[in-house]
Amino acid sequence: MMSKTTPEPKEIYATYKQNVAKYFDDIEKAAPQYLQSITNLQQEYTSAWRNAIESAISLQQEFATKAGINTNMPATVIKAVNDVTEEMIKARTVQNKVVLAAIDATKQNIKTFNENAKAFVGLNENLYQSWISAWIPTRN
Repeated sequence: MMSKTTPEPKEIYATYKQNVAKYFDDIEKAAPQYLQSITNLQQEYTSAWRNAIESAISLQQEFATKAGINTNMPATVIKAVNDVTEEMIKARTVQNKVVLAAIDATKQNIKTFNENAKAFVGLNENLYQSWISAWIPTRN
């Protein structure tokens, strides 16, 4: 296997930049793997949770049937159970929207910070240049 060799810079800031680039390149490569792993974990967790609940319901239903327990409920109880389920789904939908909005707002804040950091660097470069020009004699 052939590896790319980059000449080692001799100047400290070039070395910093090179190493920072390597570090963040590695982070960017790993991010999709983390995302996929978390997605897989969430799917597995949801599947296990669903399976546990459905199994518990089936076990209780089988017990009630074999024991001869009447499981019929009045229409008002059935309606209440259905209504609670609908409200839980609505609450989860609102929660999802709030979380997504918070993520979007955070992303925008990071983007704004990044833009401001670039502008701040530009201002500092101008400030440094004026300081340097005031203290270092010009050569003719």
